[in-house]
Amino acid sequence: MQQLIYLLRHGETEYNSEGRYQGQLDSPLTELGREQVQQNARMLKAFIGHAHDWKIISSPLGRAVESTEILCETIDYDKNNVEFDQRLTEVAVGQWAGLKMPEIQQTWPNLLLNTDAFNWYFHAPDGESYEQVVNRLSSWLKEIQQHHPKVIVVSHGLTGRILRGIYAGLHKEDALKLEVSQDVFFKLANQEVTRICSNFEDDY
Repeated sequence: MQQLIYLLRHGETEYNSEGRYQGQLDSPLTELGREQVQQNARMLKAFIGHAHDWKIISSPLGRAVESTEILCETIDYDKNNVEFDQRLTEVAVGQWAGLKMPEIQQTWPNLLLNTDAFNWYFHAPDGESYEQVVNRLSSWLKEIQQHHPKVIVVSHGLTGRILRGIYAGLHKEDALKLEVSQDVFFKLANQEVTRICSNFEDDY
């Protein structure tokens, strides 16, 4: 049976709206964030048919759990059947978690030298490396490909970027430039990734 994955990001959080980098910290969804999840869930419902035919797997971080609960309610899925997997958590940014960019630039200016808008995360003190994240996501992806042919995933911005990059066989530099919008979701099938927004599909 063909493997099919739908990948969603959690809705906007209070930290997102404040420009704070969350990493593996947490903050609740904003009203806009809840609306984003509901919108994506309604669109998703048109693609999946019967929700009980699918396996929902979520990051265990609070913002993903809250988004998953909204998703389940919208598509009529028993939330008790959701599986939570630590490998889907957001990239850990160590001592930078909860800070805004000006605070990071002021305290650790040397660590941001020779970085760009897409790779600076991996220079955080006590944070994860790109390779560590690739390893845990590759392990997760291999496992579900063996056991779950139809999966809905709720994860995070940077983690979702990397997961889509792994799936599509992209180089690191290209994977880190992928979209992280919260009002779209992605279909992963046949090693291709399709962006879905307002019933519009775009392959890459």
